[in-house]
Amino acid sequence: MHRLVRVPSRVNIIGEHTDYAGGLALPFTIDNYLQLEIIPHDSDFIGDETVVRLWQAVGGYPAELVVNSNIPIGKGMSSSAALCVAVVVGMMPDLEKMEICLHAQRLEHEILGTKCGLLDQMAMVFGRKNHASLINFTDLSVDYIAMPKSWCFKLVDSRIHRKLADIDYRSNDDYRSEHLLTENQRVTDALSSDAEHLGVLLNQSHHSLMKLGVSHPEVDEMVKNLQLTHGVLGARMMGGGYGGMILVLVESDKILPSGLTVSSTGTFSFEEFS
Repeated sequence: MHRLVRVPSRVNIIGEHTDYAGGLALPFTIDNYLQLEIIPHDSDFIGDETVVRLWQAVGGYPAELVVNSNIPIGKGMSSSAALCVAVVVGMMPDLEKMEICLHAQRLEHEILGTKCGLLDQMAMVFGRKNHASLINFTDLSVDYIAMPKSWCFKLVDSRIHRKLADIDYRSNDDYRSEHLLTENQRVTDALSSDAEHLGVLLNQSHHSLMKLGVSHPEVDEMVKNLQLTHGVLGARMMGGGYGGMILVLVESDKILPSGLTVSSTGTFSFEEFS
């Protein structure tokens, strides 16, 4: 059977570098997608070498594997996690959601060499339209909050490319426990925050990530300039770090017209047809 999997990208509002430490995060899924088309073949595996390796790692049958994606690579928007989720679902569509996430994480660890937590996979698989997902990585539970209309987010490209597999996530172990404690509190505070207070929390989050040692001097300078821009309520680096997209909370969509406006409109889907 011909199969088609569409996996949305994710934006994490707050709760960065907490997933592998039993913390909290507040992501949502957006209208950028990776699409994997699986066309059965008599004997060959056809497609990008990495995609074929991932497919074979989950016991995939001979097929032509076609990937189309408008999720930027190396920008903190989880393109690799989306690919792994798509491969797992394409082969095992009847898995429970949490099993999908765990299998996709294993692929990232074993095949792609990225020692990631579960934020990206859970954000993508559990995402709900017009909501943010409150993920608790202690018990892997997911709750939902309706996205306030006053929360207007934009992404600004730092134009600094990074490869997650090359990142050392133990950059500043002395500060790690403090970051986890304060970042978890910021996630909790965000749940009842208006836009102005959420902006303060984003700024605090970036400062903490700087101290954690996962940022980049050029990104820090860009974030500082954005934070000082009229109409910007808050800004921080997003994703694993060392480059990629900067998340900016703005007063209205008119602010930073060159930035990419993002909202919780992404949906996960699977189709099968002859």
